[in-house]
Amino acid sequence: MQLFFEPNVKTQNFLSLEDSKHCIKVLRKKKGELIQIIDGKGGFYSCRILDENLNKCVFKIEKFEDNLNEKKSNINLFIAPTKNIDRIEFMLEKIVEIGISSLNLIETEHSINKNVKINRLEKIAISAIKQSLRTYLPFINPEIQKFDQKLISKLKGKNLFGHLSDSAISIQDFKSSEEINIFIGPEGDFSSKEVKLAIDNNFIQVSLGKSRLRTETAGLYAVVILNSNQ
Repeated sequence: MQLFFEPNVKTQNFLSLEDSKHCIKVLRKKKGELIQIIDGKGGFYSCRILDENLNKCVFKIEKFEDNLNEKKSNINLFIAPTKNIDRIEFMLEKIVEIGISSLNLIETEHSINKNVKINRLEKIAISAIKQSLRTYLPFINPEIQKFDQKLISKLKGKNLFGHLSDSAISIQDFKSSEEINIFIGPEGDFSSKEVKLAIDNNFIQVSLGKSRLRTETAGLYAVVILNSNQ
């Protein structure tokens, strides 16, 4: 099944230029044929092509289903961008396929990369939900937020902190139906000041295993485990 993405499908009855070309030129869809569209908000639409225009494929909605075989994820990943942003992009593709509510990039004392093309991350996320037949598009926060008290004060739900310490519990043992915020540090790890900030704000310290993981590997692993624990 090939899915198309249109967030305003209820008010805009045509595909984007990119999707129109893919639908008509690559998939060779014709007038009268059915196509499937997702809106990124849980909606799944079966639509019939009215005009097989290469630049503006027009359709009409014939059937609508909500939350099709999918529960919206309650996992929010907060992670420092890596020096090589390709690693974060690869991670994003995989965690979107697995299931995540939002990706939030954070600036820490040991952060290296502070310049990220958010538009590219959004395109990767859209491609991933099409590929994995998901109906929810995760929120990609356009702002790189500093890991400080101001950010913490905005959080809701359970806050987890990936950190190796004697008091950390295995992430595999953490189970919750609440909103979950999991924080993963940069390649140089969180600073001692940031660790204290998390502890002082009652973050739950979690261990991701005995191996020293790359930042993007830690983010991917955390999302996999938290999803399996739901």
